[in-house]
Amino acid sequence: MRILVVNCNTSAGMTAAIGDVARAAALPGTRVVAVEPSWGVSSAEGFYESFISAAAVLDLLATTEESFDAVVMAGFGEHGREGARQLLDVPVVDITEAAAALAVLVGHRFGVVTTAPTAVAGIEHSLATAGVAGRCAGIRATAIGVLDLHGDLDRTAAALIAGGRELIAAGADALVLGCAGMAGLDLELERALGVPVIDGVAAAVALCESLVRLGKTTSKAGPYTRPDLLKDRPGWPVGLHRPVPVDA
Repeated sequence: MRILVVNCNTSAGMTAAIGDVARAAALPGTRVVAVEPSWGVSSAEGFYESFISAAAVLDLLATTEESFDAVVMAGFGEHGREGARQLLDVPVVDITEAAAALAVLVGHRFGVVTTAPTAVAGIEHSLATAGVAGRCAGIRATAIGVLDLHGDLDRTAAALIAGGRELIAAGADALVLGCAGMAGLDLELERALGVPVIDGVAAAVALCESLVRLGKTTSKAGPYTRPDLLKDRPGWPVGLHRPVPVDA
């Protein structure tokens, strides 16, 4: 089984870290290939950057030469998830949905700890689309930028723990890490807070494996009906029209 893990931003360092967490979560025999778009945004922290990120991710999926049995969308919010499901036949599992889906199996209400305040509304929209917003006790932004999460892990963990305590006080009995860049910090938060903490990357890998093993693919009978790829879309996919660099 090959799972393509798509980082929604262009940070190669974050892609590598996400890939490590995905591989650690995968079952023996599952191969994880972690990639990022060749263009887009270095981090997605609000609607504007998320829409750019979505286009870049869809461009990658439309032009990649990698073969895969399922896709993990490693961006918390909506970074092309619905378009990817229409484009591809294989399962497409978004880390936002995956984390929430597992959180509601181990708790009554979950809370989300995330990065920038500007990311909160997009997460709310994504949870509503997934049908789990009613089980969310709240979202707390740490005000730590996506690219700064690993700069000082002690500071990041302290901020996530503080946000987690606020969410537990608000009624959450399970927590979700609200950014792919937080991957791998779930166990530290669990030890500090005493409630289940779900890492979306690991959750998405597990759900991809389950869907592939069950032989399930994305439905093509409704809104995910495959698009007409012969339709005129000038300049799209971008990856097919970008000039090839010439060495000086």
